[in-house]
Amino acid sequence: MRSIFCAATAGARAPTQMIWLPGAYHSAQDFVDEGFVRAAEQRRVPLDLQFVDLEMQHLDDRDVFRRLRTEMVLPARNSCAVVWLAGISLGGLVALDYASSHSGELDGLCLFAPYLGNRMLINEIAATSGLAGWEPGELTESDAERRIWRYIKTRVDLAKLFLGYGRDDRFSAAHDMLAAALPADCVEVVAGGHTWSTWLNLWENFLDSHFK
Repeated sequence: MRSIFCAATAGARAPTQMIWLPGAYHSAQDFVDEGFVRAAEQRRVPLDLQFVDLEMQHLDDRDVFRRLRTEMVLPARNSCAVVWLAGISLGGLVALDYASSHSGELDGLCLFAPYLGNRMLINEIAATSGLAGWEPGELTESDAERRIWRYIKTRVDLAKLFLGYGRDDRFSAAHDMLAAALPADCVEVVAGGHTWSTWLNLWENFLDSHFK
């Protein structure tokens, strides 16, 4: 699994590592090009960053999850005190789906504008007066979209999940529904749409609030 590793301090490991997953048609290099590394360096935060190329053809490609665990998460777990899994857009869905099976390996999830399912599913959940009244029904291994909402509905420690998105994001209806299930201090909404400039703004704010 290809990735780009950016250490906070050359020759040493930081106490915290964040593993970032990109959206569809994006790559690990995009995080670097769009300023995510520069923002962390400017703040001198004790945070190692690893940006992963998902190389994912289908949401039910379980080999991607196996490789993510063995090549990224477990090595980070063995060398750092705190491990976050983070994702943008489709990468956010993958991060949630990974956490639904391996939450004990993660200290937190950071999701920017995550893709949370198709419009039919989002409307189905909304039609039941929101997540509290919705039931996922029988799930198959390939049903990642329903699986992540079951995880959101049933997980205990929602304070470990941070959600950020733009007010004009095309997926904001789903984001609003997830936000309603989270503590207020785990959600940030900023101006902007489904764009890198919005995500960089969220990232800078996240660094400022979590690594003072």
